[in-house]
Amino acid sequence: MSKTTLTCCGAVGNATGANFWLQASSLSILVDCGLVQGSSFAMSENRDAFPYDVTKVDFLLITHAHMDHIGRIPKLAREGFSGTIYSTPETREIAEIMLADARGLIEREAKESGQPVLYESIDIEKALSLWKTVGYHEKLDLSSDISIYLRDAGHVLGSSIIELSIQSEAKKIAFTGDLGNSPTPLLRDTEYVTDADYMVIESVYGDRNHEPKDLRDAKLRQVIDDTVRRGGTVVIPTFSLERTQVILYEINNFIEEGKISRVPVYLDSPLATKITGVYKKHEKQFKESIQKEIMEGDDIFDFPGLKIVRTPDESASLDRQREPKIILAGSGMSVGGRVLHHERSYLTDPKSTILLVGYQVPGSLGRQIEEQRKHVSVDGARVDIHAHIEKIGGFSSHKDSNNLVEFASHTQPKMKKVFVAMGETKSSSFLAQRLRGELGLDAIVPEKNKEYEI
Repeated sequence: MSKTTLTCCGAVGNATGANFWLQASSLSILVDCGLVQGSSFAMSENRDAFPYDVTKVDFLLITHAHMDHIGRIPKLAREGFSGTIYSTPETREIAEIMLADARGLIEREAKESGQPVLYESIDIEKALSLWKTVGYHEKLDLSSDISIYLRDAGHVLGSSIIELSIQSEAKKIAFTGDLGNSPTPLLRDTEYVTDADYMVIESVYGDRNHEPKDLRDAKLRQVIDDTVRRGGTVVIPTFSLERTQVILYEINNFIEEGKISRVPVYLDSPLATKITGVYKKHEKQFKESIQKEIMEGDDIFDFPGLKIVRTPDESASLDRQREPKIILAGSGMSVGGRVLHHERSYLTDPKSTILLVGYQVPGSLGRQIEEQRKHVSVDGARVDIHAHIEKIGGFSSHKDSNNLVEFASHTQPKMKKVFVAMGETKSSSFLAQRLRGELGLDAIVPEKNKEYEI
């Protein structure tokens, strides 16, 4: 019998670039195939050769549709992958939108750097032709010996924890993907894994905790009111998938309850607008309380004063309108998209606020703004920072350190080893130490491309 091995080919010492390779029962299986992100949307290392024979990969399993989990799938197809891709139906639907949207950024970066393009439309089409779907709580046999079972990760619409069982070895391996910051405003709570022998767990916030929801909401209201009182603009770099929908929902509630000043709110992201449409189609995946609100007639993503920005000209015109307002624009880490020209305009304004509501990867413009540097480069132009810089960690769609430990505690006493990945080195190391010290788990931070027998 061939041995079962796990190799972490990405997202080791880095929160992005998820790519895990499992060799088991004569099958070659990948879990996620995402972009490495940092100072650019797609870092140069994304062009590196995959450390496995792409043509011999049988299956690619996808946890969710963020680009750091799906962004290199077309490259995989371009280089000869012809196996089967599996995810939830919602993940496939969102992935098709995300990959098509990213193509423009990837082509622009390739042109500016003189590098070959990472992928083209034909590669997306090939990948989508290989893609099949499986719902939550449906056992799917990949072979006579290996099956998968998907649980709700509660991270974004369609996100899943993938449990892979090897019958001949009576062994189960769980890949958490990214775990939701439950309870979230919209989605169901993360489901627990209770009987896995091995786990690959995320650690984006492995070394810190989020503020409680009541403090998070109070801070959002305070930032908006303070900025409006100064006569400024609140610019929120938003991730198009999940974060935008949550922020829209919360602002909707604030306005309906009279908790903030009424000012124009602009959703300036074609991608976020499309994905919000997908969310509206799949309201049955929301938690029951949200489904009830919708049934009672509340359009949870719309409210008086919300304006959808359609064209680049309309987007540019917002920076000439100096009255108080709120702008939600992509990308969430300021590595591309319309938020860049808004930041170029409003970072210099002492009346305005740049509000960060998610993880900022090292090297990104978002991380530089978070660090409150005196000046930054935006699209090649030096911009002095005079705006207020605020951050609200509680809007993250990732579990924090305490909740990651609590999630892992449900695996006792069966768990043999936990691989702590998908986080910066200090976050992963801190979480691994907590899992060892508090739960007695054999938790390690794996080495990139090292083969581990399990």
